[in-house]
This record gives sequence, C-alpha cells and structure tokens, in this order.
Amino acid sequence: MPRWSIAFLVATAIAISYLDRQTLPVAIGEIQREIPISNSVKAFLDSAFLLTYGLMYVGGGRLMDVLGTRRGFLIIMIFWSLACASHGFATGVAMLAASRLLLGMGEGGGFPAATRVVAEWFTPRDRATAMGIINAGTGVGGVIAPPLIAWIITHIAWFGVSSWRWVFFITGAAGLLWTIWWSKAYFTPATHPGLSPAERDELDAPRASTSPPPPPVPLRELLRFTETWGVIGAKFLSDAAWYFYMFWLPKYLLDARGFNIKAVGSVAWIPFAAAALGCIVGGGLSSWLLHRGYSVNAARKIALGLSAGLMPCVMLVPHVSVSWVIFLFSVAFFGQQSWSTLVMILPTDLFPKHAVGTVAGFVGLGGALGGVVLGQLAGYLLDQGFSYTPVLVIAGSLHVAAFLLILATVRSLQPLPLKPEFLTTR
Repeated sequence: MPRWSIAFLVATAIAISYLDRQTLPVAIGEIQREIPISNSVKAFLDSAFLLTYGLMYVGGGRLMDVLGTRRGFLIIMIFWSLACASHGFATGVAMLAASRLLLGMGEGGGFPAATRVVAEWFTPRDRATAMGIINAGTGVGGVIAPPLIAWIITHIAWFGVSSWRWVFFITGAAGLLWTIWWSKAYFTPATHPGLSPAERDELDAPRASTSPPPPPVPLRELLRFTETWGVIGAKFLSDAAWYFYMFWLPKYLLDARGFNIKAVGSVAWIPFAAAALGCIVGGGLSSWLLHRGYSVNAARKIALGLSAGLMPCVMLVPHVSVSWVIFLFSVAFFGQQSWSTLVMILPTDLFPKHAVGTVAGFVGLGGALGGVVLGQLAGYLLDQGFSYTPVLVIAGSLHVAAFLLILATVRSLQPLPLKPEFLTTR
C-alpha cells in the first residue's frame, strides 16, 4: 500500500510551507537595509500572514471538503508559491504586507489538506504516526530555512537584484516544482489504481462511482459540540507560543544575543531539527500506546500531557548562556511539535472524514488568532523598552493551560453523535 510514500509527499509540502513562512523572519535584517521595519511593524507583518492564514484555514478546510484533496491541494500550493515569490518585488511595508496576506491565504489550506490525507489513507491506529511524519515537515522546513536563506543572502545577487529578493524567488519556485510531483503521484484510495479490494476495505474506500459525494456537514452542527470549542481553544493558546518562537527566534538572536545573519544561519536550524524529532516521537508514542492496548482517549492524552510538560523550560531562556538558549528552545520546539501532531489528529478521532477538513480549518483559525494576539503583544512590549522576559514567561505557560482545557472539554475521544443525516460515511 502506497500510504507511507504519500505521507512523505505531503510532508515535503509542509516543509516548503515552513521554508516559505520563515523567509521574512530570517531575512529581516537584510530587508531592513532597504525597508525600515520596527518591532511593531514586524509584528504587523506577522499578523497579516496569520490573519489570512487563519481565515483560509477555515476556507481551505471547506475547500478541501468540496473540491477533494487532490485538486484542492494543487490549487493552494500554486497560489502560495506565487505569493511567496511576490515578496521579492516589494518596495515598502505596504507591498510586503500584501504579499504576507496572500501567502497566509494560500498556506491556510495546507494542514486541512494534510489532515484529509491522513483521514483518507490511514486507519485510527496509524493516524498519529502518519501525522507525525507529515508534521515533521515543519521541522525540516525550519532546519533548511536559516542556512539556506543565509547562503542566498551572502552568495546570490544576480542581475543586480538585492540578495534578499532572491530568497523569495527561489523558495517560491520550490513550491511550483512540488506541484508537478503531486499531480503525478497523489490519488485518493477510491481512485488509486494500485489498491487491492482488501486494502480498500481496510481504508473504508469503495471504488469510485458516479454517485455524488456526501454534502458538507453544516457549520452549526460541527460547532454545537463543546469538544470542538475545546480543541479550538487549546490550539489558540498553544499556537500563540509556537508562532512567537518561530517568528521571533531569529530576531531574538540578532537583538538580544548580538548575532549576525551568518551566525543566525549556523544555529537557528537546531531547534527546528528538534521540532521534526518531536513530531515523530509524539505521533509514534500515541500509536505505540494504542498498539499496547490503551484506548484512543488515553493514548492521545498521555502523549499530550507529556508534551505540554516540557514547555515551561523556555522561561529560563533570558537567564542562561547562548548555548543553553539553543538547548532550551530545542526542548520547547520538540515539545510543541509533539503536541501539535497530536492536536491536529483529534478532529479525525471526533468527526467523520467528510467533515475533517472543515473542523481542522476552525482549529487552525484558533491557532492563528493566538499567534496574532501574542505577536502584537510582543511587538508592543519590545518597542516600549521591555525585554523578552515577560513574553517568554507567558509563552512558556500556554501549553499547560491548553492541556487543562482539553481535559475539561474533551472528556472522551470517540466519534461525536452527529445527527443521522450527516453520518453518510466515516
């Protein structure tokens, strides 16, 4: 069965998305040579990305449920790759903001599409492992971004064009190349020519027919459950910390630790390598517990609780040496992406396949809004003369709060009682 190769295919797309979104944070020092950008303006640019990212997480999820995974993922990847390249034409903050808005709009469909792939191709026992592999793409993209961007900035200035502009042109081209691979390699289980009848039965994937797909589940039906709001709220809290770490780590090293772009490129990839490992460990632990006889509810929550317990270590960052800073951020990135893998799999445990994209979209919107709130707070405090310490204290506590929220609102991880007319398939 080709499902694991499909997981790696999707993981590559996620890696490209994280490479694309890291372009501005890593290249910010060079961009500032041509375009003045304060901490508050940087927070504004980050928020521009996150607002459309969150909104299109919902829209992209719905799009996946309407168009299907194969066609929908192709469209959004082309869109966000062109949006990434458009940053290279910016002459001021307004144009950067417009490009950031477009990039967020395109990338917003990435994880809902990934969640649908997992729901389509994997049984509940293997979904956490599959999502771990896919989510590891976040770490791979983050690992590649700092050294690659630093190399482009220090080596490429073709045709008299500023080196930072080539960062966006090259990374945008990478996404367009991926769409060729996707269009040739991805099929749903119902249309894949290489699946046997037994494999289709295992995945609950009957052969394609002329019957119309089940209609999308109405939003009011999905949002009437406390569990839905609990997962959305948990994502709001935990992703607030994650987006702060991801968007501000390079600038923290530049501002608070005196790094230059080469130094940032040499070490800023290390926490993302830990993040990639966290994706595999978190998803793998949950699947291992399931194979050991634990219930889905216990397996997911044990792994979530262990992941959340790692996160307060980041509060120590202002008080230690540079080498310990990288270590502590690595622990936090590991814990965050272990956590994220598990949170993203919860909609597949709670909802039927034809509603997963929509629910995953609302969960992503919650996460993006959390990133906006903490990012704006960080920019304001830093421009008012505060250090990074208070923001790191807040960020270090958010995953623990999110885990307590999940315990309070998602009492049992089992399919929710949707009305019969919306239970056409699982």
